[in-house]
Amino acid sequence: MQTTTLILGLGNVLMTDEAVGAEVVRRLALQSEPDTRLVFVDGGTLSFTLALPISESPRLIVVDAATMGEPPGSVRVFENEAMDRQLSLHAKTVHEVSLADLFDIARLTDTLPRQRALVGIEPEFVGWGDHLTPAVEAAIPRTIEQIHSLLARWDATASPS
Repeated sequence: MQTTTLILGLGNVLMTDEAVGAEVVRRLALQSEPDTRLVFVDGGTLSFTLALPISESPRLIVVDAATMGEPPGSVRVFENEAMDRQLSLHAKTVHEVSLADLFDIARLTDTLPRQRALVGIEPEFVGWGDHLTPAVEAAIPRTIEQIHSLLARWDATASPS
């Protein structure tokens, strides 16, 4: 049996670099061959409705703008507990419901994805606008490569079902 991975893009598409998560997932879905193991979701600015798809996914990759104190367009991958720490210590979001809240729901119901990662892209500007800044736009191909590498590594270390 193949393991399903939910790839969840977050962000407000009306807020410049805040839209990067949704844009990465949109482009990744367009570039990917049909694969029932990958589920692409534009999570927008989050809501409790995402609790169910998160709880049903053994693997989760979240793509979002993340303030990490690095140059704009920097890409970092936080896996499992490192992701949890990043969300709890550095969560600065305008999202309606935070990802940390959704993870708390999953912990309470014992449905937290076994493998999870946050792919964060350092924003340059978050304000009204419908275009990514050049630094963040340039980071999209690198972000997609990071996601492919992460999936390949997870697949290589997966135990046979």
